[in-house]
Amino acid sequence: MGNIVRLTGIGVALVVSIALAAGAAYEAIARRITAKEFPPPGELAEIGGRRIHIDCHGSGWPTVILEAGADTSGSALWYPVVLTVSETTRICAYDRAGLMWSDPGPLPRDGEAIIADLQKTLEVTNEHGPYVMVGASLGGPLVMLYTKRHPTDVAGVVLVDSAHPEQIKRLEAASGIEDDPAPLLFRAIAALSWTGLPRLLLPAPELPELPDHVSAAVAAYQTPSLQAALDEVVAMPATLQQAGAFHDLGNRPLAVLSHGKKWSDYNKHQQASAGMSEDQFERRESAWAKMQNEQAAWSRDSTHQTLRDSSHVVQLERPDAVISAINEVVLKVRRGSKDASSN
Repeated sequence: MGNIVRLTGIGVALVVSIALAAGAAYEAIARRITAKEFPPPGELAEIGGRRIHIDCHGSGWPTVILEAGADTSGSALWYPVVLTVSETTRICAYDRAGLMWSDPGPLPRDGEAIIADLQKTLEVTNEHGPYVMVGASLGGPLVMLYTKRHPTDVAGVVLVDSAHPEQIKRLEAASGIEDDPAPLLFRAIAALSWTGLPRLLLPAPELPELPDHVSAAVAAYQTPSLQAALDEVVAMPATLQQAGAFHDLGNRPLAVLSHGKKWSDYNKHQQASAGMSEDQFERRESAWAKMQNEQAAWSRDSTHQTLRDSSHVVQLERPDAVISAINEVVLKVRRGSKDASSN
């Protein structure tokens, strides 16, 4: 009996090993095909032996720098915004380390590491400030941290449903639900990305707002980007803490956009998958709205718009509002520069 059990164990281990080897080979081939079918649309900037993808369009001053949220899609979600804003000024979207076309970077992937990569990338590609910095979700604290470290390089800021430095504890207190930025399932999926299983099992992102070729690129790079996205989420508490002490943008023009979609605006499936009751949702939304109001007070020259028809990914659901906010801040920066030069 002991021999049978031992042989069975060896057989199972052998089958698992073969399956993992086959999955790893499948994933490696899929990544090579992805790289060939979806080459980077922008430039690969060399920074210390690594490459960071940055995609710039248009001409004019000031240059707009887009900082994405915590996601595997990186610069791609900004596509509708880049297309329109590039008609009036220069605008750059980029992929943080390990996301989409960018090479992975050393751990931890906290705010200080991210903005150091961005600064090197802008230097290598000869982009010059002062900039209008635009941050969505986690990108908001990153933009604030960049402004803190490079104050003379930032002339204006746009926060797109931005994360707040105190959001983890305040959302937990409001809803009574632990706000775990890196749940166990996410960690497991990221850890298995090399086996090919996530590529086979994860659904492709539904992005009807983007052109087919952009959506296809996001889907193809989803699996390779999983680990980097996880690393950023794990480091999120540190990133929020690093950005948290800086709240004063002075007279820099600031535009704040916030989502405002109500519980009743979501369908039954979306409500069920939210993982909370309507009451918890309402309390959480109230806390979020208060934090958005606080962020609007971080400059003496600010505007704040709540979008009743948008959820969190405002740049996809209401790109027109993001474009308008960017253009508004760009015009204020230009007027401010003209007024200063005439005095």
